[in-house]
Formats: sequence, C-alpha cells, structure tokens
Amino acid sequence: MNRTLYTLLFHLGLPLVALRLFLRSRKAPAYGQRIGERFALNLPAMAKGGIWVHAVSVGESIAAAPMIRALLQAYPQLPVTITCMTPTGSERVRAMFADEPRIQHCYLPYDLPWAAGRFLDHVQPTLAVIMETELWPNHIHQCAKRGIPVALANARLSERSARGYARFAGLTRPMLAEMSLIAVQTETEAQRFRQLGARSECVQVTGSIKFDLSIDEQLLPRARALREQWQAGQRPVWIAASTHEGEDEIILAAHRQLREHHADALLVLVPRHPERFNSVFELCRGQFPTVRRSSGEPVAADTAVLLGDTMGELLFLYALADIAFVGGSLVPNGGHNLLEPAALSLPVLSGPHLFNFLEIAAMLREAGALQEVDDAQGLAAEVRRLVELPRDAQRMGAAGLAVMKANQGALKRLLDALGRLI
Repeated sequence: MNRTLYTLLFHLGLPLVALRLFLRSRKAPAYGQRIGERFALNLPAMAKGGIWVHAVSVGESIAAAPMIRALLQAYPQLPVTITCMTPTGSERVRAMFADEPRIQHCYLPYDLPWAAGRFLDHVQPTLAVIMETELWPNHIHQCAKRGIPVALANARLSERSARGYARFAGLTRPMLAEMSLIAVQTETEAQRFRQLGARSECVQVTGSIKFDLSIDEQLLPRARALREQWQAGQRPVWIAASTHEGEDEIILAAHRQLREHHADALLVLVPRHPERFNSVFELCRGQFPTVRRSSGEPVAADTAVLLGDTMGELLFLYALADIAFVGGSLVPNGGHNLLEPAALSLPVLSGPHLFNFLEIAAMLREAGALQEVDDAQGLAAEVRRLVELPRDAQRMGAAGLAVMKANQGALKRLLDALGRLI
C-alpha cells in the first residue's frame, strides 16, 4: 500500500468514521462535539509560527507536559499548539495549561491531505513534535512539503507494532524517511525504526522522558492528611489504576479475598476511561460499600472501595495508597505507565500483558520493584503478602525509585535534539 491508496481508502471509510463517532458519543457525549475541528473546520484563532505538539490522548498529554513546559521556558517568543484525538485528552490539556496564555489547543484533523494541509496553513508551525508512536502519513508528508521538520518524541515501537508497519512498507518507509528526528527510548526500538526505513542519522536514543517525572513536594503530605482525615492511617490501602473492561471484576474478586484476612482493607479503583465511571460504580456498589471520589463524600470506616472518577488526580490517588496495581495488563491491552507509582516509592503489581512497556517492565522486574500476577487469586495473594510484610513492600518501593533516578536525563537529551531543529 502506498500513500495514494491509503488516502483513497481513508476517504471511502469516512462513513465508518462518522458512525464510530456517533456510537462513541452515545457513551461519551463529548465525542459529538467540535466535529468540525476533526476536518480542520471551525478551528480556533491561533498565533502562527510556534511549535506544534501532538499527544493523542491522556497518557501522552501527561508524558508531554514536562517537555512542553520546558519548551515554553526555553522559547518564550513561541506559542505552543497542542493537539489530541480524544475528549479526555483535550480536557487534560486544558486543565494542565489553563494559566498559560501561549498554549493553543484543538483536535488534530483526520489524516486526509486537504485537512492536514488546512490545519498546517492555519497554525504554520516551525516544528512538529509527535509524542510516542502516533504516525500519520499525510500529516507528515504535508509537513515535509512545507519544510516543517517533524520529530517523534519519546518514541516507542514494540516488536508487534514493527511487524505491522513492515507489512505496509510502501506507506511507512517513505513516511519515516521524511522525518527529521526520531528520539527513541531504547536501542532495540532504534533498530526497529531503522529497519523500517528511518534515516540512521535521524534516529537518536534519548531514553524515556517518563523517568523524568517530578513529584510535587506537597503531594505526599496532602495524601497523608486526607488519610488521617478519613481515620485510615492504619488501614491497608491499595490502588488498582487505569483499569480496562474485563479487569474490574478480577480486581474486586481479589479485594474480596483480601478482606477475608484484612477486613478493613480499602481499594482505590480508577477506571482508565471516564465513560466507564458509572458502570464501574454500579459494579462496585453491588459488592461493597463504595464512595465516588467526585462526590466529595469522606471515606468512612465501613467504606471498602473508593472509585477514582475524577480527572487529573491519578498521582494523588496513587499517593493515598500503600500498594499499586497498574491496569491494562490483566487483559491484552499492553499495560500503562508503571513509573508513576514507582516515583512514589510504591511496590508495583501488574498483569502479564505489558507489551507496550517491555523494557521499563524488565528494568523494574530485575530490580525487584515489579511483581506480575495472572488472576484474582494471584493478585490477592501479592497484595496480602505486601500488607503483611511491610519491609518487602518498602524494599520494592525503594527499588522502583532507584530505577527512576538512575534513568533520568531523557528530557534534557530530547530538548537538546529538538533545539537543533528549531
């Protein structure tokens, strides 16, 4: 497949795109809003000539935030336009940069040549930065036509994804050859990009900027104060974060087994997607006394589950816990960011499906900071062990924090590489 055929198929598939938007809007009404932006219509007024950063959704937006703040500081004369594809990502971007007048935001238009061209002519960036591996051939080609350098930042490419790209070499090879910088997390991923057609001189191993996560010094004191307010200072508290459909039932079953031995145990359950908050609340409420974080109700002595149904609070919810399970890993989703709980010195648990974070998972596992489980029984057993052996929990948490500190510096290397393109 080449770019011409890809573009033709994309146009033919637009009715399916519209249907998908409609179906998603039934669960999450925000998908039915600002549709014009997805076709580069009704774009907000924007200052021209700055840096464009694309972060597809919430996770990428959070990962991009330190880089964006550093760019704002290093280039005070330049506006920064942030695009995403999801309403939750959009909400997160607006919340993180509400007080920054140089931040501009809209949805990224679909990867159609005329939409991509209209967007670029509207923004006229001097540099395009794409987070991780959100590669769109027409957007990249339209940048190349206009002489706009394109950088792929914090890039990751699993073996499975590389095989998928290789099947469409006629499309992906020219696209990668048009890129000016591919800043990858590991040498293994660098090799995969080179084999797929990226120019060797443009591929640079900078490491993962997720290791450069900075924790607000008031976060842990605030969390401790809230636990004391709940009179939960001595209760076992564990968190299951970024869960996907099919995981919540397993986690609640594990919690039930844990409470057979520790009847006061509290679970903080945080679904990944806001459209699932209500259904997961009903699931929890049917089994345990449950409080929604968004309600503002305090956790009482008989509360067994706190549902984390707020946006932008995940680090704080991690800070409330003694033990962390990271979701998207008991189902074949590939896992989520293991480094957020590690940065808070928490012992980290996950399921076996970590193909999006293989290198980071291996580093944490080898350091003794990560333990993988397969099912509810295994999860309950690990949480119970860490509750009953707090020194083991402390050792795991300290090992995770040591891994974080040993691998920091990726953000500076990335900024230096981007600076050469501006």
